[in-house]
Amino acid sequence: MTTTDTEDRIRKRPTDEDVDIYNEDGNVRSDFLARLGAAIADRDTLFLRQNVARLHESEIGDLLESIQPDQRLALVHLLGDDFDMTALTEVDETIRREIVDQLPNEQIAAAIGELDSDDAVYILEDLDQEDREEILAQLPFTERVRLCRALDYPESSAGRRMQTEFVAVPPFWTVGQTIDYMREEEDLPYSFSQIFVIDPTFKLLGAVDLDQILRTKRQTKIEAIMRETNHPIPAEMDQEEAAQLFEQYDLLSAAVVDENERLVGVLTIDDVVDVIHEEADEDIKRLGGVGDEELSDNVISTVRSRFLWLLINLGTAMLSASVIGLFDGSIEKMIALAVLMPIVASMGGNAGTQTMTVTVRALATRDLDIYNAGRIIRREAGVGILNGILFAILLGVIAGTWFHNYQLGAVIGAAMIINLMAAALAGILLPLLLDKMGADPAIASSVFVTTVTDCTGFFAFLGIATWWFGI
Repeated sequence: MTTTDTEDRIRKRPTDEDVDIYNEDGNVRSDFLARLGAAIADRDTLFLRQNVARLHESEIGDLLESIQPDQRLALVHLLGDDFDMTALTEVDETIRREIVDQLPNEQIAAAIGELDSDDAVYILEDLDQEDREEILAQLPFTERVRLCRALDYPESSAGRRMQTEFVAVPPFWTVGQTIDYMREEEDLPYSFSQIFVIDPTFKLLGAVDLDQILRTKRQTKIEAIMRETNHPIPAEMDQEEAAQLFEQYDLLSAAVVDENERLVGVLTIDDVVDVIHEEADEDIKRLGGVGDEELSDNVISTVRSRFLWLLINLGTAMLSASVIGLFDGSIEKMIALAVLMPIVASMGGNAGTQTMTVTVRALATRDLDIYNAGRIIRREAGVGILNGILFAILLGVIAGTWFHNYQLGAVIGAAMIINLMAAALAGILLPLLLDKMGADPAIASSVFVTTVTDCTGFFAFLGIATWWFGI
């Protein structure tokens, strides 16, 4: 990024005189949205430049998500060169593709050239191959090579997330030479916290923090103050694993190296925060069976996202219903069984979901592994038994009093202990098994755990009741 680019970005930053677009709840103000809509309709470019173009990219992203779909493209066109393309990294994929697909490749190429490489890759990876190649062909050779190298790495890898702009110097330079280089060189990253040390083949040798540079005399050689790089990240590493390294070692930035340990980029904390947010959001959605659904998706795409999961749930529900069908004669003779059996299944399902949620999250953060799995399984089994006993006593008394039949209370109490024990074991063992098989436990655990608790709960309660009462 050149000095001119940096100055342009600084001028775009909001000042104290800029309008506050948020209300006290942190949402975009309705009156500002109304004024913005009117400005778009009236093609009031002066208002847009004064009140929108100078906002931070995240604020522009919030505006794009808040206004109507037909207003988004109009806003981008009216702002023209004043539109900060970085704002497209702050919106969900559906909105980003909706806008980018309607922009000419020449305009995208001009905007891409002013972005940091990680932001440019974030936008380019959503484009069709043909459009991507046409845009890249319009960029300067060096920049095109950098972006192509990042795009060649697997999706969701550290290589895709890295910034290819960094500061690297040879070990024989002095601190004075390094400082002069940073003052005079125009093509430097917008912000950075460390300088990397490389040999002539770009092999990573170490790093020096900026504060160390500032505290050291000018004549001191870089190799005398450099340290081994804190946990260099392979470009092929999954972005979630890279984020865990940042969390574990409190990193602000980390070098990204290729298979030959050559420096190819840098991963910064702002990118890692985005990764952590995306991965947590992805896990929550997968647990609910909604895939990659976004709030901006239309009805058809949302139905398509949810239908398959609901279809699978229908199949498991039919399995649970078949268990109930085995005891239809018992239910006909004692209606109380039909009234109480959903309670057993529901309690088991909720208990299983609690254990499953903790387990899936622990697997995602690598807190649960082969070394502590046995202890955690024993803990969850103990929790299941103790909760089962407590709720067996509570529900047994309620059911016995309700139907004036304390034998029925004993039956449902026994079924509760069995089902909560099964729920605890299913909630931890099924995610562990799926993870061992290479499947994402967040995707499939929920439906399997619910099936186990439903079938176990119905079979235990109805089976014990049939045996106990001889019906």
